[in-house]
Amino acid sequence: MPPQVIEILSAEEIRRAITRLASQLIEQAQELSNLVLLGIQTRGVPLAELLSQQIQSLEGVSIPVGMLDITFYRDDLDQIKTRTPAETTIPLDLTDKIVVLVDDVIYKGRTARAALNAVTEYGRPAAIWLLVLVDRGHRQLPIHPDFTGKVLPTAKEEQVTVYFQSKDGRESVELTRADQSQI
Repeated sequence: MPPQVIEILSAEEIRRAITRLASQLIEQAQELSNLVLLGIQTRGVPLAELLSQQIQSLEGVSIPVGMLDITFYRDDLDQIKTRTPAETTIPLDLTDKIVVLVDDVIYKGRTARAALNAVTEYGRPAAIWLLVLVDRGHRQLPIHPDFTGKVLPTAKEEQVTVYFQSKDGRESVELTRADQSQI
């Protein structure tokens, strides 16, 4: 029996989640001129860009967006498949800024921990917040997002995949359930 794929969020539901997350950021930050969004490569980048666009639409304020690759900050490089580091672009000195680390899915917390380590090389932020589109649970580290689009309890053998129009030509969040005969 092949794996089962279930759509968790449609394009419209993603749009609504992004609008809600942008509104929460606006409310929490109060002073938007101090806000910087750093998308964690790869799917955190288009999410950060969409959030910035939504804040611009709601408030008329342009929020800087950067890209953060955390490959060399991971503590599990020996356990994950080999990957080529992606680009890191930090738009300004992060000292005294409110840095929002943006990622598509949080699972074990290791990516967020690596991102926290990476950010400190670019200044000393006033605060670092974590925003994710999907929280699927199963944390191995005491890390919890400050802003979450959807909490989605999953089994460890399931996989959550986020697709963005700018990167994939479509938008959705899908849950893939393992082949039941293999469990």
